[in-house]
Amino acid sequence: MVGLLTLDSRGIIAAFVLGILIFLLGGAYGPFFILVILTFLVISALVTLAGRRKKIAMASYREMRGWRNVAANGMVPLLAAIAYAVGSTGSYAHVFVVVYVASVAAAAADKFGSELGVLDGQPVSIVTFRKAKRGSSGAVSAFGLLMSLAASVIIALFVFLIGLGFYDFAVVVVAGFVGSVVDSLFGHFEEKGIGDKYTTNVMCAAAAFIVAFFMLI
Repeated sequence: MVGLLTLDSRGIIAAFVLGILIFLLGGAYGPFFILVILTFLVISALVTLAGRRKKIAMASYREMRGWRNVAANGMVPLLAAIAYAVGSTGSYAHVFVVVYVASVAAAAADKFGSELGVLDGQPVSIVTFRKAKRGSSGAVSAFGLLMSLAASVIIALFVFLIGLGFYDFAVVVVAGFVGSVVDSLFGHFEEKGIGDKYTTNVMCAAAAFIVAFFMLI
């Protein structure tokens, strides 16, 4: 599996444990939940490998990721799966299915924005709008933002597989993109020593969770 090639041994174990938990909690949607997160793993690995030589030259290439990366990106989707399991027979079941997809879309949007955005365009600080070093946390570029939006759209397309409509698709796109912007905002503070890349990733998915939830209730 391509997505597992960028994880170290502990990362692979964590990914399998996370996948099993999500599958079991998802009930009838278990296979769908797994398909969505596996797609994230595959496309995130592909964009990590994209422009490898250029990233190495810029000292922004990270070949292997561990269990902390899995936990940071998978914690919020797992919480969405738990919320679905708890409310799967109630009126909020549909909401938490979409929220789950949105949280994965945010992780994908962040990955595309950081891994592809570094390859083109002049980045600026998301807070000061001053020119920033490529690959630095809290920096965004027009190309990177476009790639984040593209990733959110890709993941959002999965809602059509389970018969959901355009509004649900739009919710995932918006929430996923907002999550990636929030990631960059927290990345700005990360550069100042407040938090780290793991807390930033959690906040990325959490923002998408919250945005999607309030767009749906």
